[in-house]
Amino acid sequence: MADAAQVVVFEIKEYMVIFRQVETRDFGGIQVKIRGLVRCMGKDPKTGVDYRIEVFFLTPDSPVPPTPIVDIPNHNGAMFFPASDMLTLVDTLRNEKPIFGHLRADRPEWTSITTTNEPVGEGFEKD
Repeated sequence: MADAAQVVVFEIKEYMVIFRQVETRDFGGIQVKIRGLVRCMGKDPKTGVDYRIEVFFLTPDSPVPPTPIVDIPNHNGAMFFPASDMLTLVDTLRNEKPIFGHLRADRPEWTSITTTNEPVGEGFEKD
């Protein structure tokens, strides 16, 4: 079982979309090329502490850090995806509820943004 100090799950209540021409930024010695980012913010329901996950969307020729970055003491994390996936995340944030951020210092590769279980076909009109 994961140590509670190594895992934070929070409901994402707000998000911000940022488009960039191209920004170069260093993550652990890897220079990534950022076209946009989505900042997802919320509070840990147990502590009331604010957390965020920044999802960086990279150019096709950008190197990608091997795992998400998790910094629980500073209440944040970062994930990396191709720029082509940006609108999928924005669409999910606009149309689904609730959505949760999972910061996993014990298993950074499991850091994620998730919905809850939903009925199949929930978003479609019935005939």
